[in-house]
Amino acid sequence: MRTFEISTSFWEPITLSLQVSIAATAIAFVVGLLVAWRMSAASFYGKTLVETVFLLPLVLPPSVVGFILLVVLGKNSWIGQAAERLFHISFVFQPLGAVVAAAVVSFPLIYQTLKSGFLEVDKHLKDAARSQGAGEWQVLIYIVLPLAARSLQAAFILGFARALGEFGATMMIAGNIPGRTQTIPTAIYFAVDAGNQQLAWALTGCTILFSFGLLLISSRLRNDR
Repeated sequence: MRTFEISTSFWEPITLSLQVSIAATAIAFVVGLLVAWRMSAASFYGKTLVETVFLLPLVLPPSVVGFILLVVLGKNSWIGQAAERLFHISFVFQPLGAVVAAAVVSFPLIYQTLKSGFLEVDKHLKDAARSQGAGEWQVLIYIVLPLAARSLQAAFILGFARALGEFGATMMIAGNIPGRTQTIPTAIYFAVDAGNQQLAWALTGCTILFSFGLLLISSRLRNDR
């Protein structure tokens, strides 16, 4: 019985964390790609201010990000009420809340990495494509994305690693419900709090292996550029 409990307590957070991280990274990646593409080519008054807002989740305490999400998406907000009334979905104490929290905190890393990659693409190649009648979407798909492929890969990996390690914002909006919203970081915290050092070390070791592998792949992509 004890072995089963440890096994369940070990695998459930890992499975949920991977599902949440993949979903969150996919969302943040798509949004980050579109925004980075527009911002890399845009020039307007207040651009620095807008980009500062995009990067805020990178420097704000995760608990602050979680509190803001709780206010914006909670049951008392118009967004939360509309989502529940129209789509029958809720963000608070739900896996969806964990996905949103992880997507928000991973977005700045993805955005910054993609933007840097887009800016490194030779401007003359883009201008040449436009002079041949290519539209902006064609320039992005056929010129920019292939040439910035390594930046795309690095952005996804870094975003996934950040989403995997998210704790504070997830706790604020999704809570810590075993088998439902308990991710690896929250499981480690409560395992330590409960004095279950064996489970805490097992989850910690798993996280270190995941993170080490992701950073190693990201470093190799950067060095191969």
